[in-house]
Amino acid sequence: MKSILLIGLGRFGKHIAMNLNQLGHHVMAVDNMEERVEEVLPFVTNAQIGDSTNEDFLMSLGVNNYDVCIVAIGHDFQSSLETTSLLKELGAKLVVSRAARDVQAKFLLRNGADEVVYPEKQLAKWTAIRYSADHILDYIGLDGEHAIFEVPVPEGWVGRTIGQLDIRKKYSINIMGIKKDGRLELTLSPDIVLEKDETMLVLGRNRDLQKCFHI
Repeated sequence: MKSILLIGLGRFGKHIAMNLNQLGHHVMAVDNMEERVEEVLPFVTNAQIGDSTNEDFLMSLGVNNYDVCIVAIGHDFQSSLETTSLLKELGAKLVVSRAARDVQAKFLLRNGADEVVYPEKQLAKWTAIRYSADHILDYIGLDGEHAIFEVPVPEGWVGRTIGQLDIRKKYSINIMGIKKDGRLELTLSPDIVLEKDETMLVLGRNRDLQKCFHI
């Protein structure tokens, strides 16, 4: 369980608050609009209305006491940049800031952000990959070269064991888990038989995954 300062409660920030709540973390939520603060109250530990570009206001929050500070401001990059810079100056341990473009990411990283997230860019990539192939159910990019795909068990693999297929040797791909009826099994052995109504989580280099599953 971590203590998290979340600044910016638009749609992106609100969804972060909801997910952090489900994960059981303590969240202090901040926005300069009262209605946004009221909307997230059911999902956070505390919330305040205030201007995150005001140094005195940020100091009053004790930013150095939080494990993570997330700047989720979306439509005012100047405020996002100023907030990011102030958080670091005030001793924030880890600052994660939202960016919409590469140039924004560069400025944020130069002015205090430890990490940058691109919600629109990342979702766009996920959407392009997910819906450009009929048999990709989910996708997680790990870096520019590796990814995890959720794919149905290919017809030719049904009834065969993981050991018989030996895709690690043939394609340099690892089967990380098998999902059936919404339940994920991560403890796998070579003698597990793959079934038609299952999906697999497979890890590997993009080019190997594309070759194996014709992505």
